Amino acid sequence: MSVYLHHYIRTRPRTWREVADKMTNAANQLFEPGGGLLYGIWRPQIGRPREELTAMTVWSDAETGGRAVAALLTTIPEVVGHDTVAMVPTLRPQTVEPPRRQGNFAFRWFDTPASNWDEFLDLCAGAWPGFEAAYDSQVVGLWRVVPHHGGSVRSLLLTRRPDLAMWERSKIPQGSAESEVRRKLSRRYDLCDDTVVYTTTLLTAEDKEDTARWT
Repeated sequence: MSVYLHHYIRTRPRTWREVADKMTNAANQLFEPGGGLLYGIWRPQIGRPREELTAMTVWSDAETGGRAVAALLTTIPEVVGHDTVAMVPTLRPQTVEPPRRQGNFAFRWFDTPASNWDEFLDLCAGAWPGFEAAYDSQVVGLWRVVPHHGGSVRSLLLTRRPDLAMWERSKIPQGSAESEVRRKLSRRYDLCDDTVVYTTTLLTAEDKEDTARWT
């Protein structure tokens, strides 16, 4: 099973674009020898500092990946710090194919009691098809943080909507089918001990660049 590394990368003022470009340009050369892949780089939209990038990489093992990403970031003088979390996929993604379409990407972290985790996964599996059909949206993945400690499971859900307007629309169900989707998602919300979300746009998108100034 592939290991995904989630990275918060803090940059000097007004250099987030430069850091993202340098990381993108160097990733293939530096990551491929270790079996690594740059999965994506996102910039903040709502909920994170302007001078912070979110990145994800994919590896055969976390230790190799952590060393490779740290080595790359030390060559970029505009980077002032970074944090890395190792994760494994659950229901999705089923391949390491990176997201390529621009949109509103929501990163939502959950802390869920281990006793509720199976029901949490069942609710996700039951809600996602209706969610995607109703809102022109995609569930990119749900990852579980490793190693697992204690009686709580920490996980990351990454979803893509076409824009922020659809984010609001997805919170207001219309009709019985959408209401059932919302019921399942609300039940999932109630199972966790804590959750937090922030939104981003995809700097490594291949279809279009987001040029709005969100923060």
